[in-house]
Amino acid sequence: MHTNILSKATYYKVAVLLGILLAATVVVAQFDLGVLNTAIALTIAFAKAALIVLFFMHLRYSWPLLRLFAASGLIWLAIMITFVLADVLTRK
Repeated sequence: MHTNILSKATYYKVAVLLGILLAATVVVAQFDLGVLNTAIALTIAFAKAALIVLFFMHLRYSWPLLRLFAASGLIWLAIMITFVLADVLTRK
């Protein structure tokens, strides 16, 4: 299996960025932004999840087939959430 070994500096940079995003989450939670609270929180959460998947799980340097399977899992999750929301939102 082909592996790329990342330098410790890369891991430290990603960890610092995750800490900054954590602080941003805490700061955003302190303010009442109305409808935007959820959107901003989800955007920050998506960014943190993407950093973890790309660097700590080494998906960025993995084989294209493995990336395809990871993307298909995310697409399947989006389909399932869409169906659940469609069901919940149409109930009386």
